[in-house]
Amino acid sequence: MAPEDERLRTPRAAGVAGTVFAVLLATAIVLVRIAIPAGGGTNVVVAQNMRWAVQVALEIIPFAGIFFLWFLGALRAQVGEAEDRFVATVFLGSGLVFVATMFGAGAAAGTVLNEGPSTFGRDFAYTLMTTYSLRMASVFVLTTSTIGHRLQVFPRPLALFGYAVGLLLLLVGAGVPWSELVFPLWALAVSLHLLRVGLSRPPPPRRGR
Repeated sequence: MAPEDERLRTPRAAGVAGTVFAVLLATAIVLVRIAIPAGGGTNVVVAQNMRWAVQVALEIIPFAGIFFLWFLGALRAQVGEAEDRFVATVFLGSGLVFVATMFGAGAAAGTVLNEGPSTFGRDFAYTLMTTYSLRMASVFVLTTSTIGHRLQVFPRPLALFGYAVGLLLLLVGAGVPWSELVFPLWALAVSLHLLRVGLSRPPPPRRGR
């Protein structure tokens, strides 16, 4: 396949993968939030009628991670060799660490299904998600917005929105409940933009054999 064809397909691939990731992650966050109360006393446990929510979220999280990796790879392919090596390294590293900490938070959240009146699993899951995973997500958003703005892949409003989301996750993410939803919201906004760009590009002219 010609390089022009690959470049044409890349925004669409990133857009589709990012959209699926955003929907899956937002769904998992909402399910965990409503099933596992944050804070409270030492006797807080998951109610029997809400255990299904945690189980569904645990099934969703691995697929969210898989689609995020596709989203990450497609974004790198879209940028290509024009990316700054330093920023690109931070971009890639933060994305990979985010996936790792998200998986860890999901595994910790799963322990609440088996533990008694203990809050260790719940507290560990929230700490890993809000303190570590969200910080890595903020770095990923900031570096992606920087690369997109420099290379004019993102329009200025989208880049500014990314900077605002990144700062929000970095500074107040752990102290504001439900603030983690701004990350999948940003991913959805970026994905829809890439889909629009990919669908609006005219097909490259075919070369003669």
